[in-house]
Amino acid sequence: MLKLKAVLSSGLSRRALGLTATAAALTLPLSACGDSAGITPAQGDMALGAAEGAKVTVVEYASVTCGHCAAWQKEVWPQFKAKYVDTNKVRYVFREFPTAPQAVAVAGFLIARCAGEGQYFDVIDDVMASQAEWQAGTPPSQSLQRIATSAGLNDQQFKACISDPEAIAAMDQRIKAGLDAGVTGTPTFFVNGEKLADSSLEALSAAIDPLLEG
Repeated sequence: MLKLKAVLSSGLSRRALGLTATAAALTLPLSACGDSAGITPAQGDMALGAAEGAKVTVVEYASVTCGHCAAWQKEVWPQFKAKYVDTNKVRYVFREFPTAPQAVAVAGFLIARCAGEGQYFDVIDDVMASQAEWQAGTPPSQSLQRIATSAGLNDQQFKACISDPEAIAAMDQRIKAGLDAGVTGTPTFFVNGEKLADSSLEALSAAIDPLLEG
């Protein structure tokens, strides 16, 4: 394991600056978009829509610090969710794959998990949306603390959440699972195990609809 650099501002506890991630993940040339090959089961999947074993499963590997992920979340997700998730036509699985700055991404993911399954996706959306605040000069730590508070975590719970050794170890395993699946960038989508080169709604629909009809 390799300790992440202290990229969060002093608003976070010093324990949070010891966040770890799989060493290999820190050496990959991660970018907003990347190639992937294959897919393997991952522990701790967060899912919406149809139940496990659904006819079609869409897996997204994403990072809350990824600009392209935030754009997809804002521009495509509402339509995708209305068409396939809210109607239980597909099982949508979100897999965490932190990209630079990794400490911020890991902290954001941990807060989402501490908020509980009922608020997980809302927190993910909030953290992605807060990228605009960071670009405007707001320290990421300030945004994360605000989001944690909105999710019902007090300051003590927030600090404990982002420095929980067991939660961090579980995150390491999820990162490793992504690496083992061949993920090298975010967002990356798989439809029934097949990687898509295009994450537009049109491309997703082209891959999903024939499977639903078959």
